[in-house]
Order: sequence, then structure tokens, then C-alpha cells
Amino acid sequence: MRLTRLILAAAIAASCAAAASAEPAPAGVEMISRDALFGNPEKVAVQLSPDGKYLSWVAPVDGVLNIWVAPADDAAKAKPVTDDKARGIREYFWSYREGTLLYLRDTGGDEDFHLFSVDVASGVKRDLTPYPKTRAMFNQASHLHPDHVLVGMNDRDSKWHDLYKVNLADGKRELVHKNEQEIGNYFSDADLKLRMAQKQSPDGSQELLEPDGKGGWKSSGSIPFEDSLTTSPMGYSTDGKIQYFADSRGRDTAALFAIDVASGKKTVLAEDKRADLGDSVMADPKTGLVQAVEVDYERSEWKALDPAIAKDLETLRGIGPGTFGVNSRSLDDKHWIVAYAAAEQPTVYYRYTREAGKAGKLDKLFSARPALDGKPLVPMWPQQIKARDGLTLVSYLTLPPDADANRDGKADKPVPLVLMVHGGPWARDVYGYNGTHQWLANRGYAVLSVNYRGSTGFGKSFIAAGDRQWATRMHDDLIDAVGWAVDNKITRKEDVAIMGGSYGGYATLVGMTFTPDTFKCGVDIVGPSNLNTLLATIPPYWAAFFEQFARRVGDPRTEDGKKLLAERSPLSRVDAIKKPLLIGQGANDPRVKQDESDQIVKAMKAKKIPVTYVLFPDEGHGFRRAPNTKAFNAVTEGFLSQCLGGRVQPIGDDFKGSSISVPEGAAGVPGLVEALKTHTQSVKK
Repeated sequence: MRLTRLILAAAIAASCAAAASAEPAPAGVEMISRDALFGNPEKVAVQLSPDGKYLSWVAPVDGVLNIWVAPADDAAKAKPVTDDKARGIREYFWSYREGTLLYLRDTGGDEDFHLFSVDVASGVKRDLTPYPKTRAMFNQASHLHPDHVLVGMNDRDSKWHDLYKVNLADGKRELVHKNEQEIGNYFSDADLKLRMAQKQSPDGSQELLEPDGKGGWKSSGSIPFEDSLTTSPMGYSTDGKIQYFADSRGRDTAALFAIDVASGKKTVLAEDKRADLGDSVMADPKTGLVQAVEVDYERSEWKALDPAIAKDLETLRGIGPGTFGVNSRSLDDKHWIVAYAAAEQPTVYYRYTREAGKAGKLDKLFSARPALDGKPLVPMWPQQIKARDGLTLVSYLTLPPDADANRDGKADKPVPLVLMVHGGPWARDVYGYNGTHQWLANRGYAVLSVNYRGSTGFGKSFIAAGDRQWATRMHDDLIDAVGWAVDNKITRKEDVAIMGGSYGGYATLVGMTFTPDTFKCGVDIVGPSNLNTLLATIPPYWAAFFEQFARRVGDPRTEDGKKLLAERSPLSRVDAIKKPLLIGQGANDPRVKQDESDQIVKAMKAKKIPVTYVLFPDEGHGFRRAPNTKAFNAVTEGFLSQCLGGRVQPIGDDFKGSSISVPEGAAGVPGLVEALKTHTQSVKK
């Protein structure tokens, strides 16, 4: 047995050494620094206050992301209005109370997000949800009631949110609804009145409820389980007369519907047989009437529903061949903040001034990452790959400069490939600027992202095709995509790595254990290794979503379900691992607990199978602090170079400001031991 383990360790080392001789990207291609790609952005999340007086954005203060505010006509007078010194602030929005911003912040990645307000004139900040172990669920703000917002709080019962009206002037809350019915979602109108609720039924369907006028509820319909990820109420027009719905009932892809509340008449506003609609719409800021809807099959497109903004959308399409979105609109609708990006162009923000009856005026404001201007960024190419059973997998390919010299999306020669697997799995990959794709392509790798079955956005049947198919048909889709890349001479079958986070991390572990000969190495970021322990430790506030896991992954409440979950768990197949594996984990992850990584690392150590384990004590589900992202990517870059032979930027000072620790296998990545020693010494100083 000991001899077998020694042979296995030697085989892994040999695999890395052999790969180091693979042909790297040509020296003529500039190496883009990890700091430019993954360091803090210069300015992001640009918004305009509803009254049009203020321009705001997120930018660093002493290396930590905070909210900045400036007069709308003078960005040079900007000042920070928050002073976070830890993880930084990324999610914020304007209330309708003059000069009052709202933002969400958790602690160390625990996802117990509190809702804060800040008065930009006085600088006074207030925690609007000042209760321990509470996760705020923002519900509604309205220009009809500027001094109040509706917020869900689970301080009474960690599983279920009660709904409160919160006064922005003094922070006092007033109970709107005590959740004793296990309601998962509330839907209110612009008058801050609760109009509808949604709760999970025992069979996994969703019951729709409306107030009965007597302080209780009455049933107003249901959403079958098969439609539960593609159908949802979307809100009301300001006058409350129209309700909007994304709805796949009686069809495959979700269409956008308008419902006349008085008569119940439903009207289809937009539909597409290829893709679900309703996730993203544009609505008039005063009337709340939906004016445009996003259609995203291979790439995002906006479809005008209201002729009044058709010319505006046409003007925005003229920015370039990439995609755009409208971040915010002033209440008088004279000014918009527009975000534009393309695969080879990080986000650029514009102020758009509307002109009645004609094209408006665009003024460039900021680039999110000006350090990337002029760098050798490359295109992303949408692909439609056929799975073995004929299912179409919308995917995205990025090629390194030397593999696509004429930029036609066709590989000039095979190069090592990294298969990037998205998380969720109920999410999707999209076209656009992707820092990870650009980084890996710059180092000499082709990158392929695949919307495997179970991904959202392509209809309910596509999602259902992934039900109880973890580690089986969902993984087959990834293998089929690799086969497509080999057949098209993008890569060679012996030069493929797999990498991903969350479900993508799980897919990486599946690749290492279920198909150990397919991938040359793997990078798992916060991926579950044991599906039984994963489902036994999900956050309490996911109670309303539990049936999705039980029916689409496996039911831990039954013996057959437990057996299925065990069979699909990479932990049960640790013996099969024979290729290099890098694991990254946040110690505070509430979704995929640290134990998911600890378990498989412990099992590998017991069997003398090499593994490199990187742990961040101040991170949760994924790495949000820029120093930690840079640090992990520095380790990943060295790891992949060993296995696939790409270029490497030395670690240098990329651990500065990071909490990185490597409990296991630091010697498995060149330069890592020395970099950790240097980092530890600098921290002590």
C-alpha cells in the first residue's frame, strides 16, 4: 500500500514536470499584472440619486472599497461617505429621502447582511437592522413614501423573515407582517402595501397568497415545482393597477406578462423560445411601467416595449459592439447612468442626457479599470456545443493571442485549456468582460465556460434536465465540451485543467474523482465534497429553498436520498485522485462550510495523496477582498503553470494585505513556501 502511495505521488509530480515543458505564450505578448486584473477597481457601481443632485460610486479608501458621493455636475468634488476598513462595501442604492444612501454589509463573509443608511450631508450612519445574527432582506423603497422602506428581518426566527416598515429619519421599525406562515418572499407596491406573498408547499411547488382583507391570507394561485426557478412575481406599476410576472407556466421559457389586477387579464409583453425573460427589465421611474426587457441567449440584447425609449436604446447600442445596462435613472427621467462593457473592454460608465423625440447625449464618466487600457485583451466567442444527447450548451470560448492571431475565434493551434465551471448550479455564464478569462488567456491558456444542463436562463426543461444529475449527466456535459474543444483542435486531450467555485468547485472535485483521467489538474474554490453534510448545514434562512435541493440534488430525509448523495460525493472516491489538486476556502463560508474542504484534505492526507489547501480566515463563499483574490490567483497561476506550462508572474508582493494561510501542501507550488515566509515576516513588522 505504501509503495502504491509513493508511486501516486511520483506520478503527480511527473505530471507537473512534464507540463512545465509545454509551449508558453510568446514573449511578445505583454504580461498583464494580476493587480490590474484583480486589484481594487478604480470606480464601479456608478449611480445617480433620484433627484439628480448626486453622483455616487464605489472606490477604494486606503485599499478598502467604500462609497463616494459628488455633486452630479462636479465629480472632482467627490468624498467618501463610508469608512469601512474590513471587507469593503459593494452593494448600495439610493433611497428617495433626500441625500440618503442605503448599503448592505456583512462581517467576514458570514452573509448576515445588515442594512445601513448614511446621510451624505452630515455623514451620519445608522444600522437599520441592529440585531445579532440577522440577515436583512430589502423589499421596497418608493418615491411616494420617501422617508420609509420595507425590510425583512429574521431576528425573531432565523429561518423566516418578518416584514417591517423602517423610518429612515430615526431608524425605528414598525411590524407590517409577522411571518408565522413560513413565507419565503413578500411583494409590495409603491404605496408600501403588502400585495402578495409566496410560500413553499410540501411538494416543492410555490403557493401564491394575497391579503384577505381580514388580516389573513387567501390563496391566489400556485407555481408548480417544474416552474419554480423560472416563474416569479416581479412587482407592480406605481398606481398598483398592473402586476408584472415572469412566467413559464404552460410553456418552456419564461415570458414577460402584464396582469390587469382588476380583471385578471394577462398580456404577453415579450417572449423568446430560446431564453427566459424577466430577470432584467427597465421601468419608468415614476409610473413603474415596464418599458424594455433584456433578452440573453448568447449575448445580452434589449428589446423596447415602449416607443418612448426606442431611440434611447438605439443610441446606447451605438456605443459599441458590446453590451450595456442602465444602472440608474433620475426620477424626472432626464438623466441615466449607463454601464457599457465588451469582452475586451472592462466596464465604462456614461451619463446619458435624454432629449425629447431624438437621440440623447452621452458623456463618458469613468472606466472601472483604466489600468487595462491598451493592454492585450482578447475577444470572447459564444459557442453552441452539442451534448451527447443532443442538448445545446451555450458556451463561451476565449483564446490566447498566439492561438488566434487574426481574431476570428478559430484556433490556429492547440494550446492548454482551462475549463471554467460556473457556480449555482442554478445560474449561468454570460458574454462580456471576464477578468478570469483574460488572465488565463494572457498566460497562454484557452478558456471555456459551459452552460451545462441545470443552468438557468434557457427554459425550465433545460433546468430539469439537470435534476438529480450531479456527477452524472451534468458532468457529462462538461466532458462533452472538452471533447468538442479537442475535436476543433483548440486543445489536446492531455492538456486540460478544470476550475470553478461553489458548484464549479464541486465539479472540479468530481472531475478529479469520477473522471480522473480527463483533467490534468484541478482548482476547487469553496466546492462541497460531501453532499450529505452540505445539505445538513445549509443556512437557516434557506429553509424556503430547501425543497429545491431535495428534489433537484437528492433528499437527505430519506435513506435512498442519503445513499444517492453519498454516491455523488467526491469524498467517497478520494482513492481515485491521481492528478494535482488546489483547494481554496473561506473560513466563514455559511453555504459551503469550511468542513467541506477540511474533509477531503484530511482524507487525501490519510491516503498520502498530495494536495495544496489555501484558507482565508476573513472570507466567506468566495473571495471578495482584492488582496485575497490576488493572493489566491498568484497561487493558482503557479499551480497551473506546473501542470499546463503557461506563463507565470512571480508572486512578488501579491500577498500584501491578504489573510492567506496554507495549512497543507505549500511545497506543491513553486515559490509558495518562500512567499509565505516573506509575507509572515512583513506582517510581524
